[in-house]
Amino acid sequence: MIGNRYEWAIALRYLKARRTPHFISVITFLSMGGIALGVAALIVVLAVMTGFREELQKQILGVTSHVVVQSYSGHVDGYPEVIKKITKIKGVEGAAPFVLGQAMLMGARGSAGVVVRGILPDLEKNVAALASNVIRGSLDRMSGYGIVVGRGLAQTLGVDLGSQLTVMVPVGNVTAAGTLPRMKRFTVVALFNSGMFEYDNSLAYIDLADAQTLLRLGEGVTGIKVRTPHPDDAFGVRQRIEMVLDGTFWIRDWIQMNHNFFQALNLEKTTMSIILFLVVLVAAFNIVSSLIMVVMEKGRDIAILKTMGATSAGIMAIFIMNGGVIGVMGTLAGLLLGLTLALNLEAALGWVEHILGIRILSGDVYYIDHVPSVVKEMDVVWIVVISLAISLLATLYPAWRAASVDPVETLRYE
Repeated sequence: MIGNRYEWAIALRYLKARRTPHFISVITFLSMGGIALGVAALIVVLAVMTGFREELQKQILGVTSHVVVQSYSGHVDGYPEVIKKITKIKGVEGAAPFVLGQAMLMGARGSAGVVVRGILPDLEKNVAALASNVIRGSLDRMSGYGIVVGRGLAQTLGVDLGSQLTVMVPVGNVTAAGTLPRMKRFTVVALFNSGMFEYDNSLAYIDLADAQTLLRLGEGVTGIKVRTPHPDDAFGVRQRIEMVLDGTFWIRDWIQMNHNFFQALNLEKTTMSIILFLVVLVAAFNIVSSLIMVVMEKGRDIAILKTMGATSAGIMAIFIMNGGVIGVMGTLAGLLLGLTLALNLEAALGWVEHILGIRILSGDVYYIDHVPSVVKEMDVVWIVVISLAISLLATLYPAWRAASVDPVETLRYE
C-alpha cells in the first residue's frame, strides 16, 4: 500500500504551496522547523547533562578514590596488614592509607578553614590523580612539614611556592594557661588544580607522618583508599572487601559517598528530557493541524480520487506519507543541527562569551568552569526513534479524516 507510486506522487505534491509549486508551503516548513528545533535541543541538553555527570565524576575520582575503608572507631591501627589483605582481593589495583582532619590555614593575606589530608605520595599515585593535578612544585618534598594546596586556596591565602603557612588543628595542647590548639609552620611545596572549585579552595595535603604527629594519631590512620580498574567495578570490589574484612570496617564506594549528588543529576536529566520531548510533541500538533487543513482544502481532490478507484487505505497512505516526510525531514535536520552544536559546544559558547563579554559558567557556582558535552549513541537513537514515532502517530487522525470523505456528498454541488 505505502509503496504505490501514485500515492507517493500525490503525497509529495501536497507538501508544496498551492501558488508557488517550486517551494514547500510555509505551514509545512514551520512543522519541520518545530520538529528540528525540538530534536536539536534535546540532543544538546542530554549531551550537556551527560558531560556534566562524566566530568564531575572524573574530577571527584581525581581527588577521592573508588572505595574507602574506615574503622568504626575513627582510626585504623595496623594499617599495613589491612592493606596487604586488600591488595590480594580481585579487582584491586592499588591501596593507600590516609589521615583526614580539619584545620585552619593562616597565610600572608588571610586564613581559611580547610580539610587536611595526610598521604604517602608514593602510594597516593596508585589510588588518586593528585600527582597529575599538580601544576607547580613537586610532591616529593612533602616530607618534613611540606604542604600542597589548591590554586584557589593559594590565592585566598596569598601564598606561593616556598611560602610559609601556619596550620592550626583542633587537637589541644595542655598548658599552664589552659588548653590551646596545636599549631605548626608548613612550607608550600606544590600547587594543584583539580578543576573543581570546591576542592581547589578547601583541600590541602601533607605527609602522612606529619599528619599523624599533628593530630596525635600515633601509628594509626583515618582510613585506606582503594582503586579499581574502572569506576563501575567499585561496587563489586566493595562487596569482596567486606567479605575479606568480615564486617569489622566501614566500607563505602564512590557511588555511596556521592549518592545524593548523582541522583540529583539523574533526576535533572530525566526532567529536562521530558520537558523537551513536550517540545517535539507540540511540534507534532503542527503536523496534525497542517494535515487537517490540507484535508479540508483537498476534499474535492480526495473525492475525485475515490471515484477513480482509490481505496480508503490508499487515501490514508497519502496523508501518512505526507506527514511522515515532514517528521523524517524535521528529525534529520534536528539530528544534524543537534550533533553539530553538541560536538562543538565549547567553541560556540566561547564565541558567545567573547561577543557578549559575559561568563556563562562560573566555577564557584557550578563546580566546574566550562560546559562539557558528551554525545551518547543510545541517547541519540532514542531521540530519533521517539521523534519519528510521534510524527507518524500525529498523521493518523488527519489520514483517517481524509479516508472518511464521502465523494457523493463532496461532489454533489460541483
